[in-house]
Order: sequence, then structure tokens, then C-alpha cells
Amino acid sequence: MRYICGVYAQINLYPLLMKHLFTILFAILLGSSLALQAQTMGNLSGKVTMVDGSPLASASVSIIGTTKATLTDENGNYSFNNLDAGSYTIKVQVLGSPEKDLPVQVVAGQTAIVNYQLPKENVTALQEVTVSGNKNKFSKKESVYIARLPLKNIENPQVYNSVSKELIQEQMAVDLGSVSKNVPGAGIPTIANQGRVTFLSRGFETEPNARNGVAGAAFSSIDPANLERVEAIKGPSATLFGTSISSSYGGLYNRVTKKPYNGFGGEVSYFGGSWNYNRLVADINSPVNADKTALFRLNTATTFQKSFQDLGFTNNISVMPSFSYQVTDRLSLLLDVEFGQEKGTSVVRFNPYTGGTKVRTLNIATMGFPYNKTFLSNDLPYQTQMLNIFGQLNYKISSQWTSQTVISRARSTINGYITALTGRSDTSLRPQVITGNTSFIATDLQQNFTGDFKIGGHRNRVVIGLDYYNNSNSFDRVTVNYNQTVSFIHTPSTYRISRFKIDSLTSTGTLRKENNHDNTYAAYVSDVFNITDKLSVMASLRLDRYQYGGVYNISTGVTAGGLGANGVQTGPYGQTALSQKMGAVYEVVKDKISVFGNYMNGFFNESGVFANGSQFKPEHANQLEFGVKGDILDHRLVGTVSYYDIQVKDMIRPDPNDSQYSIQDGTRLSKGVEVDLTANPFDGLNIVAGYAYNDSKLTHSDVTTNGLRPAYSGPARMLNFWVSYRMQQGDLRGLGLGFGGNSGSSSYNVNTTTLKVIVPAYTILDASVFYDQPKYRIGFKVNNITSEQAWSLRLTPQAPAQFIGSLTLKF
Repeated sequence: MRYICGVYAQINLYPLLMKHLFTILFAILLGSSLALQAQTMGNLSGKVTMVDGSPLASASVSIIGTTKATLTDENGNYSFNNLDAGSYTIKVQVLGSPEKDLPVQVVAGQTAIVNYQLPKENVTALQEVTVSGNKNKFSKKESVYIARLPLKNIENPQVYNSVSKELIQEQMAVDLGSVSKNVPGAGIPTIANQGRVTFLSRGFETEPNARNGVAGAAFSSIDPANLERVEAIKGPSATLFGTSISSSYGGLYNRVTKKPYNGFGGEVSYFGGSWNYNRLVADINSPVNADKTALFRLNTATTFQKSFQDLGFTNNISVMPSFSYQVTDRLSLLLDVEFGQEKGTSVVRFNPYTGGTKVRTLNIATMGFPYNKTFLSNDLPYQTQMLNIFGQLNYKISSQWTSQTVISRARSTINGYITALTGRSDTSLRPQVITGNTSFIATDLQQNFTGDFKIGGHRNRVVIGLDYYNNSNSFDRVTVNYNQTVSFIHTPSTYRISRFKIDSLTSTGTLRKENNHDNTYAAYVSDVFNITDKLSVMASLRLDRYQYGGVYNISTGVTAGGLGANGVQTGPYGQTALSQKMGAVYEVVKDKISVFGNYMNGFFNESGVFANGSQFKPEHANQLEFGVKGDILDHRLVGTVSYYDIQVKDMIRPDPNDSQYSIQDGTRLSKGVEVDLTANPFDGLNIVAGYAYNDSKLTHSDVTTNGLRPAYSGPARMLNFWVSYRMQQGDLRGLGLGFGGNSGSSSYNVNTTTLKVIVPAYTILDASVFYDQPKYRIGFKVNNITSEQAWSLRLTPQAPAQFIGSLTLKF
């Protein structure tokens, strides 16, 4: 029986073996081939680092004579597998740094290691890179945007503050207002009715209108989920950035977005908290091709929250993809997109009553205006949509010159209802509602040529740029002043402003139905010249031609111009402005301590005419500044102390001889001291602190304001700090605590000789606890622990104590 079964098995296995003989032989041959290949082929890997040993991400590494190329990952590593044994030459290329050819011998069955460290004179490359390894994780100051040149902070004569994504994450900052808490002198952010945010800088209102160094304005809320960092660039900066994004003489805020990196990873986070706060955030990154030269990253977020007041809500979603491609070792492409939609109700904006002849002083904290009431309804929402597209093409012309071409397109639309509350007496108000559609479109085309070379042994870093900016706006909306005045101290319980009531009044409102546009053509050049290894000087110049196209009235079909600064109708016009920027830096201790000084200019175009019919000229401001910068103790202590003096001239003010016109001889002074400090005294402990003192006044203006601090210039003194400690070892490694706060002296919403509306001083304290592990992170934070009552300059009440918890999963 056993014999019969064995024969049966042999008889039936034979056709099965014959049927799959080819497959078996192929597998044997393939295995033999792979084994032989492993014996005859080798691998190549290495690491690219900065001069201080920090990893350099996104550096191009290629093998000369082949099509093989890749990018270093966020740890500076690269690799090539399955190379034939033999001699090769690899090329390391970083835009803005001389290329480096490195010979290597690949041995069969082994991995050759070739590391490269950038030379000293090229610490910062002219492309956005990720630098890690710095123990003081909140002091990442190096930037390619501030001067458009490869300058370290220590050798840059301009002051700027940087808020890193690490600090944003630790503080659980979920909006731009929370991020700005870390900028000296930023103050309480002013939120416009459609989510648009405004900060302070050296006594001037400043908006975050720059994105990756070019125009990226958004007339809506901006989600911070895709922020690598926020840069607060101080002082008039029109020479390099123009007036399209330099939103004030105090400076500008630049949003640096997250870029794709060489590797797969990401995280998903959920935030929940007070007033039905719900937020979901995702950050996913992945290489697209095997060589990892094409990279993709997606950041997305959605938030819903109710107001702490009796009514109000916001609901938004943002999708922010980015794509980078190292086309060749000389050419790289970056595409970055921001898309966002929001529906919500206007925040409280109260405009106090300014009429009457009686001299009086009011304080928003004591005048009886309710802290928790909006006076409006949830059926009066606005809807916004924002789309920002950013494209950048970098090309290395030679070892000394690079080309950068940038295209930026920003579009914002607002539909629905925008509301404000207008005082009718010191105890009453009347709502004002704007209903309809508003659209803003801005296009920025920029071409930069950057050189890094030596003349007679002296290093020169030069940028030559051309800039074209087009702005186009359209309005189709009606402003309705509600016909019922109500006491804000004793408001009837039945008082309600509904959509039906507003819609029924639109026929009596003021219609604005128009299109307007303008074009700006500019050329600029900036040179940093090293007189010695420690002493450098900067000289920059910009020529700017502004062409205003006027206002096309859709209702009448006439292009008649718009209202100028003096309220007189003005048609299309053109203005030419010249601005300069000069600076000097001496490094007392090379790469560690420097003293600096700068003289910078800014300008804004002014529309309108004098009584004699001649056109206004651009308004100008000049800043003189000097100070000290430090980066010592292996980056554990980084800081800046500076004194500035800004003088504005050619301001528009009423013509004392003709009330129908204005004259252009107004002046303003803004001077002060700023301190910015980040410290890491020992592993685990991090400190961020800042102080800003600003003395601002109108020095030649209307008699009602001359010699006074301007309204909306913010507190004269402001302080910010954040201290955190994270366990470094043991069972509790990754557990951390954070505590910080912001304070400001009193300021003015209105400041004239007859009326002062005071915004009181404030001190707002925050605290957090977190547990950060490689695969997850848990956090809990309390904002405004003491429920301090505070107001923005637009008299918007700030939220009391808010509790937020978060859970992040990493992969």
C-alpha cells in the first residue's frame, strides 16, 4: 500500500514539476544574478553639513557622468545603491554656494562613505533649507528672505525676530495672534471683521502681507498650520520689499511656509477646548520618485469654534500643498499653494462717539460698554475664500551667480455681512453693516540675480532684482446704517439686528459698485561688501514707479478716479519714488558678537491734489538704528538690543486755509528700544523674552493732534516672555511645562485735545503642560489664566481663560 501511494505521488508530481519548470529555473537564475550583483556592486552614502556641523537638508547630490541625483534629507544624509564597482565623482550643489566635486572609489559588496561640510564663507545657502541640531531650538534666526542675500543674523545690519515652528508647537498656538505673542512690540492683535489680522511694529500697524519674501496678502484669516516660522522684519523695508507688502514704516511680517523634505513622515493632531473649540490638523510628507528629487507635502486644517460672547462663531478649512523638484543639479522648482474658506460672524468693532465740543476722557474698561455682548446676530455671517499661489524657480548660473524667478498670485473674496458698532453718544450706539461682495487680486512677478564673489580679496554679496506688482480690487456692496440707536448700558432684552432687517434697508444704504487697479514697476540692487573679515557694509537702492489706474464706476460706466487723502476726487496718476538702505556691521567676536547700524527708507504713494491742482508726492520715512547682536555659548544665548529713530515726513493733513483741501507737510516721530532674547542655559530649559519701548508722536499735524501720541500706535511699553522645561532622561523623559505672558501699558483708540478714548494696560498669562514622545504628543494649555479683561485697539474684547487640549500622532 505504501509502495502504491509513493508511485501515485511520483506520477502526479511529474507533470506539476514540468509545468512550473520555467518558473523554478527563472527564480534560480534571478537569485544567482542578485547574488552575483551583490558581489560586483557597491553602495555610496554620506552626510552634508553646515560649517558648524549642523545637518543641511535639500542639498543636491549627483554622480557626474550618470543620471543619478538625489537630495539630502532633513538630517543631511544621502545615499546611492547598486553602483558598479569603480571610480566616481560626486557633485554637491547648494544654490548660493560653490559646487564641490568629491572623488570616491566604490568597492563591490561595500558602502563608500563621503561626507562634506560647507566652507566657512557659505554658512547660509540661497535656498530654503532645514537646519537641525541646534540645542537652542527657538533661536533659528538664519533666513534667506531678510536681505535676499546669504547673510547670517550676526552680520545683518537689520533687526528681525523669528518665531519658529518648534515654539509654535510647544505653545499650542492655533492662530496668528497667538504666534505674534513672541514678537517684541506686536501687542494685542487687531482682528478685522473677516478674520484679517493686524499687529504692531514700532508704533505702526503692520499686517502679515509677505509670504516667502514676496506679496501674499490675504483679506481673511490665515491658518498657521503650514508655517515653518514667522519673521518680523523691523523698520522701513521698502528698498527690498516695496510698498506692496511693506505694510508700515515699523516693518513687515513674513510668513515662511513649510517645504517638502526628503523622506516619508507626518503627523495628525486634534485640538479641543472651551466654547466648543474643535480643530483637526494634518501634515503629510512623501517623496514622489525613487531618487527623491521630487517631493510633496500637504498641510491641512479645519477649525470650528463659538465665541465666548453671547453670539458669534467661525468655521474654516485650509488646504496647503507644496511640491519641490530638483530638475537638475543646477535647477530646482518649488510650488506652494494656500487655499482657505471661512464662514463666521464679525468680531466686535466699536467706534466711540467723537462728536460734541466738551473735552472728555473715556476708558473702555469703565464706560459701561458690555464685555460679553455682540449686539448682532448669527444670521449675519460673512464668507471668505482665499487662494495664494507661489512658484519659485532657482537656477545656478555659475559657482558665483544664481537666478531666482518668483511668481506669486493672491486672491481673496468676501461675501455676506461685515459689521461694526458706531457710537451715537457716550452711552449709545448704532450698528453699521456692509453687505455684498468684495474681491482682491494681487500678482507679483520678481526676478533676482544673486552673486557671491571676491574683488581684490574682498567678499561681495550682491542681489539685483526686478519687481512687477499688479493690484486689482472690485466692490459690489452696500453700507447700511441701522435706523435704531440703542443704549449699550441698558439694552432692551428684545433688541436684535437680523438679516431680514438689514436686507430691507439696503435700498437706503450707500452703494459702492466699482473696480480699481494699479501697477508698480521696480528695480533694486543691494551689495554687502566685506572690508575685512569682521567689518562689512551694506548699500541698497530701489527705484519704484507707481501707476494708479483710477476707479471705474460700474453704475455710471465712468472712470473718474477715487477719493484722495483730502476727500477730493482724483483720477489716474503716476508717482516715482527712490528709497535707500545702508548699514554697517562689525563683528567684535567673529560669528558671536557684533555691533551694527542702519539707515533705511520707506515710502507710500499718496493720492490727491493740492488746492492749486498739483499732485501729491509719495510720503517718506527714514530710520536710523544701531545696536548689538549676540550668538554665544554654542548658540545657547542669542539676542539683539537696538535703538531706533523713525521720522516720517510729507504726511497729509487738512489745509488750514481751505477746508476742502489738504497740504502735505505733516511729520511724525517714532523712536524706542527693543530687546529680543532666546536662551538655553542647560539642556531642557528654554527661555524666550522681549521688551519694546516706543515713543511716538505727531510733530507737525492738525491742532487737535499735534504733539500727541497717535491713536492706534499701541502701548508705549510691552513685555513678552515664555519659559519652558522638558525632562531629558528617565521615565518622565519628554514631559514638559511652559509658562509665559504678555503685558502692555495703556494706549489710545482716540487721542485728540478734545477726546481721549483709553485702552487700559493689560497682563495676560498662559501656561501649558505637555508629554512629547517619538510617536505621539499630548498637550494641555490655559490661555489667559486670570481671565484678564483686555481690548485690542479696535476695542474688541479678548477672550477670558480658555482651556485647550491636544493629541498628536506622529508617523
